[in-house]
Formats: sequence, C-alpha cells, structure tokens
Amino acid sequence: MKREELLRQVRVRQQEARMKTKASNAIRAVADLHIGHGVALLAMSAQKDQPIGMFDSGFGGLTVARSVIDLLPSENLVYIGDTARYPYGPKPASDVRNFAIELANSLVNDFKVKMIVVACNTAAAVALQELQETLPVPVIGVVEPGARALVSVTKNKRVAVIGTAGTISSGAYDKAVAHVSSDVVLTAAACPGFVEFVERDETTGVAVTELAEKLLAPVRNADVDALLLGCTHYPYLSAVISQVMGAGVKLVNGADETANSVRDALVKNNIARSVGASSKGTHEFYSSGDVQQFAELGRRFLGPELSATKYWQKK
Repeated sequence: MKREELLRQVRVRQQEARMKTKASNAIRAVADLHIGHGVALLAMSAQKDQPIGMFDSGFGGLTVARSVIDLLPSENLVYIGDTARYPYGPKPASDVRNFAIELANSLVNDFKVKMIVVACNTAAAVALQELQETLPVPVIGVVEPGARALVSVTKNKRVAVIGTAGTISSGAYDKAVAHVSSDVVLTAAACPGFVEFVERDETTGVAVTELAEKLLAPVRNADVDALLLGCTHYPYLSAVISQVMGAGVKLVNGADETANSVRDALVKNNIARSVGASSKGTHEFYSSGDVQQFAELGRRFLGPELSATKYWQKK
C-alpha cells in the first residue's frame, strides 16, 4: 500500500475518533443539564416544605399564628415565644432590636425556615427593616398589614391605634397609616400593663377593666370609629376593650391581613407549599420561659394545634 493511502486512512480514523468524542461530550452535557435541572427542582421542592418562622415576646403572636394556620393549613410553622424576656414594650429599642435579630437568626439557622413573620408590633417597629435587608428569606411584619386593615373600615376618617409604649413611641403606625391614606386622622395611645394581664391569663375582671377605662380615655375622646389593636396580645382583651369603647367603635385585628400578606409573599417568591390531601402542615412551638405554662395557656389561646412546647435558647 502506498504511503499516501496509509496517511489518508490514518486521517480518516482520527476524524472518526474526534467525532465520537464530540458526540460523547454532547450526550454527557445533556445528561448533566438534566441532572442539574432535577437537582434544582428537588431543591425548590425541599424549600417549599420548609416551615414559616414566627416569633413574638410571648403569647400574643399566637393570634397571627391562628390566622396563618387557618388561611394556609398545608404550611409548616415554627413559633418562638420569648416569654423569658417579655414584655418588650417598656424595654429600650436597642434591646428589642437585639432580641429580634437573635430570634430571627435562630429561625433561619436552626430551623431552616423559608420565611419569617415578626408577630410582635414592638419588634416589627424597631427591627423589621434591618431584618428584611440582612436575612436571606422574606420577612413580614404586622404594622403595615394592620394599618391597611384599619384604614379600610373607617367611615369618618378618624381612627386610633393602641399598642405598647415601644410601638407607639416609634411612630411606626403614624408612618404606616399616612402611607395608606393621607386624609385619615390617627390617634395613638400606649397601653402599658395590657400585655402583662394577657400573659397572666387575666383577660376579664375589675382590675383590667379599670385600667382599660383609664388608658383608653384619650381614644374615646377622639371620636374615632375604628380602633386597631396594635399589639398581638390585645385581641385577647377584645371583650374589655369593646365594652369600654362602646358599640360605635369597630375593633380591628391585623392578624388576618398579616396572614394575607404571608400568603402573597409565598406565592410571589414561589415557595408556597403544595396543597394536597396528605399535606396538612406541622406546627412546632418553643418558649424561652416556662414551657409547661406556655403549652397550657397557649393551647387555650390558639387551639389544639399547640399540643406541646419545647424550650428555646440561644445557641
């Protein structure tokens, strides 16, 4: 065989080998693409199954938890009640901010939550923006949803909000209501002592009624037709507050509007858990204080979903 023919056959074999290599690499690339897509889908599915994290200074945030559970029954939930350090209202804003950051980081790092709900007006007033800017998950507060709910029900454009000293002094509701409607007149009043009555399960009686009459006097004199319970503890005092304010004033609880905001954020971020026949959510509750008391009192406030409480502490 001539030399030229041998060289031609060698070149043909080399070309065939290169073509086989390219084909093999292409097949491998397609396989890797499908594997990568599958891993991404699995990761997304796993994220959707991660719980919603929620915290409050104590029992008050259970009003928000109740609304979230009712609206989103398939979602998993982890709730921390910081009862060892309640009430937040009288404490310096810097302390409350540190508590909020500590609890939020624990929910993200220890419980792998996909979203955080700051179910405490005082904590939301002083720390919400920082948490939204620094945490890797969506963060929802209770102030703006409450303001929207309040403005939506007023007819005479005169409304009021009551909250802890920390919440009211922060001016958070003044800003939130003005953002929703500039022509609504807001009266804000601090109600120190209300949280302590709720935490002691003293939601009716002479003592709490007398305190309510004293603290709510400025609100009664403002001729409002809607009153926002600007602390998640206060709905448990609705009977007393309603009695003092009279039938002409509608009490507004921002918990349902907050739950709506949670639902909207889950959908927007594509992290809502799939709804199915066997996808009922699980609910875990933690307390930094007396876990037995939290379980017993919390069950009366929330319902059967709070079957047990575990102890939470900073890690």
